[in-house]
Amino acid sequence: MHTFFSEHTDDKEIILDPSESMHAIRVLRLHTGDKVRILDGKGNRFTGRITNANPHKVIIRISGHTHQDKRAPYYLHIAIAPTKNMNRFEFFLEKAVETGIDEITPLLCEHSERNRIRTERLEKITVAAMKQSGQSYIPRLNRITPFASFVQQSFTGDKLIAHCCTHEQEKQFLSDAVTTNRILLLIGPEGDFSRKELDLAFLHDYLPVSLGHTRLRTETAGIAVAVIMAARFFHTAK
Repeated sequence: MHTFFSEHTDDKEIILDPSESMHAIRVLRLHTGDKVRILDGKGNRFTGRITNANPHKVIIRISGHTHQDKRAPYYLHIAIAPTKNMNRFEFFLEKAVETGIDEITPLLCEHSERNRIRTERLEKITVAAMKQSGQSYIPRLNRITPFASFVQQSFTGDKLIAHCCTHEQEKQFLSDAVTTNRILLLIGPEGDFSRKELDLAFLHDYLPVSLGHTRLRTETAGIAVAVIMAARFFHTAK
């Protein structure tokens, strides 16, 4: 059964947006009467049959509805500097969503090589990754935010920062440093965080963590964080 996304749902029918409609009719070659699944990104999963196979406006009559509670026993927010090559950042985003993440904030740092992002394109990638991985919740994707203003925002939970500098206080491995089920972790650009940014983060109670014994690219570090947290919490839950 093919899966589609729609934010606009009710108890009787769902209308797919033009992009999803075109994909359903022109690419997947679906027809009136075909059964499909619809996700709204808020935990609701619908099943129904196509009643109008218009490539610009597919209409689906709902026949079933379930609600899934939050998938994971933890909340993960990664604030990460976009890479110069956006393909690499998009790869991080896709894999982080598939693995499990709740919120992503692109960071604008002193050493950032990119200060603009196409939010609309990134939102489409998160939706596609949610559908592909069979999840019911779409992560929150924030606008790009300057580092200094971001670290001053309040957050209840573990506030962590992964950086490459070795002349700092001792770093714990990420999974050992986590003490709650709410995690906010900062990942810098390819040139790492500046000295000023590190001092500001420490001033606002961020703790340094290690992601392993090798130096990782920005996007690899982001994926590693998502995987490490999933392994830690799902293993603990067993």
